[in-house]
Amino acid sequence: MQISHFNRCVWGCVIFLLLCMGTTVFLQAQEALTRREVLSLDKGWRFHLGDIPRPVIKGHNETYRSTKAGGVRGAAAPVYDDSSWRTLDLPHDWAIEGRIDSTANLSQGYYHRGFGWYRRKFRLAPEDKGKHIELQFDGIATHATIWVNGTVLHRNWCGYTSMYIDITPYATYGDDLNTVAVRVDAEAQEGWWYEGAGIYCHTWLVKRSALHIPTDGVFAHPVKREDGSWEIPAEVTLYNSGKKSADSEVEVTLLTPDGEEVAAQIARVQVDALQQVTANLKLSVNNPQLWSPDSPVLYKVRTIVRQNGTVTDEVETACGFRTIRFDADTGFWLNGKNLKLKGVCCHQDHAGVGVAMPDAMWEFRLRKLKEMGVNAFRAVHNPMSKEFMQACDSMGIMVLDENRLFNTSPEYVRQLEWLVRRDRNCPSVILWSVFNEEPMQGSENGYEMVRRMSAVVKQLDTTRPVTAAMNGGFFSEYNVSMAVDVAGFNYQIHAYDRFHAQTPRLPLTSSEDGSAIMVRGEYVTDRSRHVLDSYDTQSVGWGATHRKAWRAVAERPWMAGCFYWTGFDYHGEPTPFAWPSASSFFGIMDLCGFPKSAYYLHQAQWRKDKPVLELIPHWNWPEDSIGKPVKVMAFSNLDRVKLLLNGKLVSEQKVDSFEMNTWHVPYAPGKLEVVGYRNRKVAARAQVETTGKPVALRLQPYRTSLSGDGRDAMPVTVEALDWKGRPVPTANLKVTFAVEGPVRIIGLGNGDPNCHEAEKGNSRSLFNGLAQVILQADEAVGEAVLTATASGLKPFRLTIPVSRANCLPFVQPEDPPMTLGSWSASPLSLERPDVTCVIADNDMNSWQPITIGRGRSIKLNKARYVMVRTTFVPYVEYREGGGALVFKNLAGKAEIWLNGKLLGKKDELQEKDFKVDFPSTKGICDLRVLLQAVPNAYVGLKGSVNLQGK
Repeated sequence: MQISHFNRCVWGCVIFLLLCMGTTVFLQAQEALTRREVLSLDKGWRFHLGDIPRPVIKGHNETYRSTKAGGVRGAAAPVYDDSSWRTLDLPHDWAIEGRIDSTANLSQGYYHRGFGWYRRKFRLAPEDKGKHIELQFDGIATHATIWVNGTVLHRNWCGYTSMYIDITPYATYGDDLNTVAVRVDAEAQEGWWYEGAGIYCHTWLVKRSALHIPTDGVFAHPVKREDGSWEIPAEVTLYNSGKKSADSEVEVTLLTPDGEEVAAQIARVQVDALQQVTANLKLSVNNPQLWSPDSPVLYKVRTIVRQNGTVTDEVETACGFRTIRFDADTGFWLNGKNLKLKGVCCHQDHAGVGVAMPDAMWEFRLRKLKEMGVNAFRAVHNPMSKEFMQACDSMGIMVLDENRLFNTSPEYVRQLEWLVRRDRNCPSVILWSVFNEEPMQGSENGYEMVRRMSAVVKQLDTTRPVTAAMNGGFFSEYNVSMAVDVAGFNYQIHAYDRFHAQTPRLPLTSSEDGSAIMVRGEYVTDRSRHVLDSYDTQSVGWGATHRKAWRAVAERPWMAGCFYWTGFDYHGEPTPFAWPSASSFFGIMDLCGFPKSAYYLHQAQWRKDKPVLELIPHWNWPEDSIGKPVKVMAFSNLDRVKLLLNGKLVSEQKVDSFEMNTWHVPYAPGKLEVVGYRNRKVAARAQVETTGKPVALRLQPYRTSLSGDGRDAMPVTVEALDWKGRPVPTANLKVTFAVEGPVRIIGLGNGDPNCHEAEKGNSRSLFNGLAQVILQADEAVGEAVLTATASGLKPFRLTIPVSRANCLPFVQPEDPPMTLGSWSASPLSLERPDVTCVIADNDMNSWQPITIGRGRSIKLNKARYVMVRTTFVPYVEYREGGGALVFKNLAGKAEIWLNGKLLGKKDELQEKDFKVDFPSTKGICDLRVLLQAVPNAYVGLKGSVNLQGK
C-alpha cells in the first residue's frame, strides 16, 4: 500500500490538531519574570581534532530535508555520534598541545593548527520557557561556525571578538536536550604571531526575562563637568523578546567601593515586542574618589529593570572617576596631573597554556608588569579578554584598546562596535586604536577608512580619543594621522621632531617602541646558536635598544609616552632568527614571566617609589675566564653605585638614569657586589656569587594557596640549588614533576626561545637556572602536593593548601543516550495502514513534520490509526552491540517497527514508558511507530525516544 492511498481527507484535521497542541503549549509558556542567570558553559565539551566533512547527500528526500532549519547533517547534527571524542573543559588551545614542527608556519611558532570540532549538550528546565536564552563565546581561534539544535546560528570572522547568540527560538526544554556544535577553522590566520587554536576563552549560558538589558547594554562612564562636579550619563538599552508590549521602570544607582548608595534616578520606558529602546538617565556626584594607577578606585552602577513592580533584570557595571587629556605640547594628563605613559605591548599567550589563559594568570602577568613600573598596556593587535580588562581596571593599568581588522564593511564595523560597547565602561581604557601598521596608512583610501572608523567609535563613546598605530606614511599628502585625535608612532624615532613641527596641534604618542632583543640569562652573543646577550646592545633594524627608545620619549615633553615591544616573549615570530628558534626574543620578560635584564633597566627608569638596584651577569664563569674581563652592568634609580669584587673596591660611579652603569671586571670567583647610595647613605645592595654544582631542587609558588573552584591557577618556579642553598644560574638539567591531591599540571615552560620540549606533560629542562610549572586547582578542598625530581639531585616536595571557594554556577554537562528526533506523522486513517509501505523519495507532502515530547499527543476522532516515523544512523556502540529503544510517556496502543520488522507491541491504551530491544544493525534505520486508539482518545509520543544500552 502506497502512502498516497491513505485517506487524505483527514489531514486537515491532523494539521488543525497539531496546531492546536502547539498553540496550547505556546500560550502556556509564560514570559517568565525573573532575574538573569549567568552560567558557565565551560565544562564537559566533546572535542575532535581534525575536520569532519559533511556527508555527501544524493537522494531527493535527504537533499530536501538537509536544506531546512534544523536539518543539518554530519558532525553538526544533534544525533551525531560523538561518543568517541575526547571530553575536556574550556578554555582550550589544541595547538599548544602539539609539538613544534619545522614544516609549520614560523609566525605561528611552528605549531600546526588545522581544524577542530566541539560539541556540548545541555538541558533547559521547563520553567525556562519564556525566558530569553543567550549563548556566549568569548573567543574562538580563529574562524568558527556554530550550530544549535541542527541550525546554523552564527559564523565568526574574527578570532578575538565575542559572540552573543540568541538561541531562544531554537531552544528545547525538559527531556529534549539542546546540542551545540562548533566547527573551528584555525587554518585561517589573522596575525603574524601565535594565535592558538580552539575555544580559548570562556563560554556562558545567560537566561534573562523577556524584558531585559542586552549584553553590554549599559553605558555608565563618569564625566567631569566644566564646573568641577561629576555626572554619569547612563544609557540603558532594553530589549523585549516577549510577545506583548512591556511598560518598564529603569532604576540606576551609584554605589561607592564600600557599597553605599550615593545617587539614584528612575525612568519609565515602554518597549514593544521584539523591539529595543534606550533609556537615558543622569547621576550627579560630588567629590568622588578618583581612579588612577596608584589608586584604582572602582564604583558600581547598579541598573534594575522592573515590569509591573517585579524585577526582571539587574546588572552591576564597574566604573571609575578619572579625567584624561592628550595635549600637543605637554603629552598625557590624568586627573589634572602630567604623566608619562610607561607602557608595554603584549600578546595573549603564555608558556604551557598558549592562548587558553586561566584568569589568574592574567593577574600574575599584570602584577609582574606593575612591579616593573608599567602604568599602561597596549593590547596587540586585538581585543583582549573581558577578564583581562577587569584586571586592568582593578589593578590600575591604563589600556590602549586596539581593534583587530582594518575594514569598513558592515561585518567589520560590527566588530569595532562590539569592542567599544564592551569596553567603554572600563576606566582603564584611555585610547581606542583602530588599526596597527596598515599598508594603506599613507593613502587617501586609508584616510577615508579611518575617518569612518573614528566616526563609528565616536557614535558610541566620545570620552576617549582615537588613534592608529602607524609605522609610516606620516608625511603623505593624505594619511591616517589626519583622521585621528592622537598620532600613534610605531618606531620611527627619527620622525618625531619633524612630524611634531609640521603638525604642532596634534598630540603624539609612541604606540610601539623598542624591539630590542635578548635572551634571559645569556651574556655572550652567539648567533650561530641563536643566543643574544642581555646587555641591551641589540635591536632589530627598524627598532632601537631599550635605552635609546626611552630616552627619545623621556626627553620630549610633548610625547605622551611609549609602549615597548614587548612586555613578554610570545610564541611565534622568532625574530631575528628562524628555525630552530620558535618564539620571539623581544620580551622584557621571557615566555614564563621570568625577568630579563631589560626588566630591571625599566624598573630603574620608571620606579620612583622605592630603591632599585640590580646587578648582571651571574658570576659562574669557567676557569679559563679567570683574569679575563667580564662586562658588568648595574641598574639603579639611586644617586651613586659602588662596585666591589670579593670585598675590594672596583669603582664608584654616578648613576646614569638613561644608560645605567657599566664596568669591565677581570673575572675572579667569589662575590661581586654593588652598593647603592641616596643622599650619601646606603639605600640598597645587590650581589652575584660563584656557586657550586647543583645538589638539590627548589619549588617556589607564586602564591601560598589555591582556591578550590576548578579555575584558579598559578605558576611555580623551579630552581636548582648548590650545597649552600644558592640558586645555580647556569643549571640546565631536566626535571620531572608529579602531583597529588586536588590539583593538575596544565603547562610547563622555561623561557628558552630555542627549546623544543613539549609544553604539556610532566617534565621540563631548566633554562639558565629556571623553569616553570603551572598548576590549576580542582573543585575540591585539601592539600595538593607537587614533587620535583632530577637525576642526582635531592627532590623537593611542595605542599599547597587548596581552600574552599564559591564555584561559579554552571550548566550541567549531559552525556545522554542517543535521542531520536526529526519525526513525521502520516495522515490519520480509519483502516490499519501498511506499516512497511514504501514512501516515494520525492514525497514531501504526505507525511508532516511533528515535534514529539513536551506532553503533546494527537486526538483520534473518527480515525483509529496514525503512524509516526524517523530515520537515523545508530551510534557505533548500538550498531555493534545493540541496545534498547525507550519511549517515554507513550500514549495509545503501539507497534514498534524497525526496517520492516516488528520489534514489540504495547497493548495498553494508557500512557506509560515502553521499552523494546534494539538489534545490532548497519546503515540507516527506518523506525516506525503505529499508534492505535479508540475514537476520541489521544495517542502520541508524549516524551523523548532514546536509544541506549541494554
